[in-house]
Amino acid sequence: MHIHFIIHEDFEAPGAYEQWAKIHQHTISYSRVYLGEPLPDNINSIDFLIIMGGPQSPATTKQECAHFDSLAEQAIILSAIKANKVVIGVCLGSQLIGEALGAHYEHSPEKEIGKFPITLTEAGKKNPLFSHFGDSLAVGHWHNDMPGLTQDAQIIAYSEGCPRQIIAYGPFVYGFQCHMELTHEVVAKLIAHSQDDISQAANYRFVDTEDKLRAHDYSQMNLKLFIFLDKLNKYYHSTCKN
Repeated sequence: MHIHFIIHEDFEAPGAYEQWAKIHQHTISYSRVYLGEPLPDNINSIDFLIIMGGPQSPATTKQECAHFDSLAEQAIILSAIKANKVVIGVCLGSQLIGEALGAHYEHSPEKEIGKFPITLTEAGKKNPLFSHFGDSLAVGHWHNDMPGLTQDAQIIAYSEGCPRQIIAYGPFVYGFQCHMELTHEVVAKLIAHSQDDISQAANYRFVDTEDKLRAHDYSQMNLKLFIFLDKLNKYYHSTCKN
């Protein structure tokens, strides 16, 4: 199986998603657009398209960020969805999925940086891909915005600070506003880039201090993510590869 990552900045690394791919010895390719690497010409050889986060928004123009082409990424995402590929968006990536499907991103009610619980909706509890999450799960967060909702989208999980943490846009298309991929290595990179936000932690309900961010155990949420990806991969192959 082949996985392609679109990565917008070096500090928004794929973390546990990449670990999962390597554990299973899947082939991996990258569009590290911050290095000038191109987006894929087509999605024929791609099974999983995973779009990572970034400080940009879907409304960011090329004049504002020369290496980020929102419309081009949305076109690739839409092409992958129409071809019944697995598409997973993280943070900015989740917002780009919504935009590609005509649902505009919005500002989240609260800034969230740290590790806080998400709660599954009834739709989330009924979705077998998330049955191992339980009613709630502590996961990573690093955001100000949230993805838009299409008419058919289902909210899988929400948090106290954000009503749209995981969105199912289709059987193979999922937006994660939360960051279940965080590892201590990724968090260290994010901390280095986010000192202004973290230094004001006391002014926000859902922003952890640097010490808390470094002390959190991210391994359990990584394992939950691995199980989700295993289930999704099995479902994808049983449905689309036979």
